[in-house]
Amino acid sequence: MFRSLSAALLALGLAGAAATVPAPAAAQAAARAYAPENLRQLSVVDRVRVIEREYADQSRGHQIPDDQLEFYLDQINAGWGFSRIKQDIATSLRGNHGGRPGAGWGGWNGSSWTGQTLTCSSNDRRRRECRTPFNGRPVLIENISGTRCVEGVNFGGGGGVMWVDQGCRGRFAEGRGGWGGGNAGSGQTLRCESRNKRETVCGTNFRGRAVLVRQLSDTRCVEGRNWGQRGSSIWVSDGCRGEFAQGGGGWGGSNSGYTVTCSSESNRRRTCAWDRRQGRPVVVENISSTRCQEGSNWGWDGNSIWVDRGCRARFGAR
Repeated sequence: MFRSLSAALLALGLAGAAATVPAPAAAQAAARAYAPENLRQLSVVDRVRVIEREYADQSRGHQIPDDQLEFYLDQINAGWGFSRIKQDIATSLRGNHGGRPGAGWGGWNGSSWTGQTLTCSSNDRRRRECRTPFNGRPVLIENISGTRCVEGVNFGGGGGVMWVDQGCRGRFAEGRGGWGGGNAGSGQTLRCESRNKRETVCGTNFRGRAVLVRQLSDTRCVEGRNWGQRGSSIWVSDGCRGEFAQGGGGWGGSNSGYTVTCSSESNRRRTCAWDRRQGRPVVVENISSTRCQEGSNWGWDGNSIWVDRGCRARFGAR
């Protein structure tokens, strides 16, 4: 009887051990569920962290290339969910489909295609240089790091090369002139979208040539083919969706150095005094992770500037 009891206990022990074998796998699966399917509900900085972690998990610790990260940030705005990004990362790491990562999937194809912008990152707070697709001075379009990027402090450059340092990570475009200039980095961007492949015309306040600073659609936006400019208006067609800015020339206004910082704390509306003698204010530095867009989350009323929904920026005279 003792032998029978021992055998029964041994069988139960083996069964219990077998039942616990899948547990680590289940725990690992649960540990990977660190992001919602809809990444648009996260801040830009948190989106970056999620994409970086997923890429590192799949690539055994490698850092995602800056231009691939920029591509995924654009696709989130175009409607991609977390599962599609995970699938596309896996495809890019396999490198199949005709030798081009992501080819044939509408996914990452091995090069940045957002037009006039690039992403440059100071990883581990180290200085890094990035080649730029333009020769002018780089200006910050979007801060995607927890560190505030400030020109001359932790980023700068020109002549086809830019540098970042001390943890600055951002998306940059070409800027021209001084703080009073109307350039792609002044914060004056306009979104224009072709829905159902129909032509859409968007009015602007640009005083010069418009440039594409961020592509939002899967369809590649090509100037003269599916987007262009007519006077002070931009037109898009055939599915092109993008954000545009003035690409050159100056505002022709004051460059006195007069600036005002105004912040929407806890997403609440706030007003700040503005000297109307300085002229119309423009964003000269976007401090928050939220993009400040005139008419959407900031504006001015003669002697005051208002900000709302998390916009925090330094404003200068046009």
